[in-house]
Order: sequence, then structure tokens, then C-alpha cells
Amino acid sequence: MAIEVPALTPVEESSYLTLCGRALDSRSPRSILRDTLADEVAVKVGQDPAKFPMAASSMRDVALRAKKLDGVVREFVAAHPDAVVLDLGVGLDNRAFRVDTPSTVDWYEVDLPGVAAVRRQVVPARPNVHTIAADLADEHWIDQVPSDRPAVVVADGLVAFLGQDDLVGLLNRLISHFPGGDIAFNGYTRFHVWAIKRYKGAASIADLVINPGFDDPHAPEQWAPGLHLREEIFLTRAPEIATYPLAIRLFTRFAALSEGFSRRGTTVLHYTF
Repeated sequence: MAIEVPALTPVEESSYLTLCGRALDSRSPRSILRDTLADEVAVKVGQDPAKFPMAASSMRDVALRAKKLDGVVREFVAAHPDAVVLDLGVGLDNRAFRVDTPSTVDWYEVDLPGVAAVRRQVVPARPNVHTIAADLADEHWIDQVPSDRPAVVVADGLVAFLGQDDLVGLLNRLISHFPGGDIAFNGYTRFHVWAIKRYKGAASIADLVINPGFDDPHAPEQWAPGLHLREEIFLTRAPEIATYPLAIRLFTRFAALSEGFSRRGTTVLHYTF
């Protein structure tokens, strides 16, 4: 049964995009993420994934990049069972349930107040998972997060909605706050930004994309001293590409031969500090 969703800003409403992508993937017989909770949440907030304007390739990209970010968290927590997890711009994601961290981990989900209010109504509570309602450009929200433990920070679909100065400031605050850790997010090249602003299927978010994008995955190392690129995960080379429709699969396999072409698709950038 759908709830009465409070009025959300356009940026807050963009959380429906990735939510419906994960929900549509869960309905697929060749699901990548198998996040059935996403489908339940979509129904609760009054979204019909079947009517959502999303291409099959985009739906699979949403699911696959979420799976890769889940993997970053799992790997880090396995090595640091006392870790802090930060899921920035969490939207209506259920990563804490998919990863299923031990009770020794504290998990913080950060998003704008409207999204946080909806989350409290539709996403089940979980021990040691905390919601912070804040604008990530604010310098003080991070004071609510422990600073004496290693941290893994993930952000799915967030970077495009941050101004460049806000992104640089956020990275530096994260590095300064924790003794060490990992940061991972999906990259947006300048080509991605150009395409989003011109692709009709992305019309609902085109005006919300304010980051110019960056082509060099080492660029954040210059913005935030202490940050080091650990790996650039090309989704074009993921084994899950075998589940894509034939035409898209063949094109993606061709793109995988080149790093340049692969960066025109979805990548996950994984840094350490």
C-alpha cells in the first residue's frame, strides 16, 4: 500500500530513478542485483517501475554499479570488522540489507531531509543503521559520525548533482575526519554530462546535473591530497554483461577493448586514503 509522500524537491525526486532501476532489475529473470526490497519500496512510494521511462541498458547499469559498490563495502568490512560505513546520497537504496554487515559495524545513510523522511517510512529499520538528514555541502553533518575508526564511503549517482567546489570540499572533509579508509563512487566523464543533458530519457534530471564531470580518474588525487586511486572498475568488462540483451552485449564487449570507450560507459572509481 502506497504512503502519502511529502513534497520533494526535484533533486530529492531523482532518487526514484535508481530505485526504479533496481526494482525493474529485480523483476528480470536474469536479475543482476536481486533487490526485491527495491520493488517493495517503489510500490510504497507510489512509483510503478513498469511505467518508468528507463531503457533496459540503463536499468542493468544501475543494478550493476550498485552491485560493484556493494562489493567494495563487503571487502572493506571483511578486513575491518569495526568499520564505519557511509552511504552518501543514499536515496531509497537498501544497500545495508544487501551487504548485511555484522553488528560491530556502524552504518550511516546520508541524504537530503525530504528523502530521509521518506526513508523512515518505507525502508525497514535495521540495528546500527543511522539516517542523517543533511545537505552534503554542509560542513557539520559529519560531526555525527565516529571519527576514530576506519571508514568505507560509497556514493551511487551522487557526483553529478554536486558542484565541483562542493565535491572537492566533501572529499577533503572525509579524508580529514577518518584515520583511513576507502571511497568509491560511479564516475561521470564530461561525455556523460554532455549526454545526460541531451538524452530525452534523462530530461527529468538534465537541469539538476551541475558537476562538469572529469575524464582522468586520477584527478581527485589532486583535489584531495591523501586520496589514491586503487582501481577503476569498468562495467564493460564485468561478467554480468553476459545477461545484457544481445545487441547491447555485443556493443559493450567491443567497448571493453578500449579504456577510453569503457569510460564512456559506467565506471566505479575506488580510492583509498
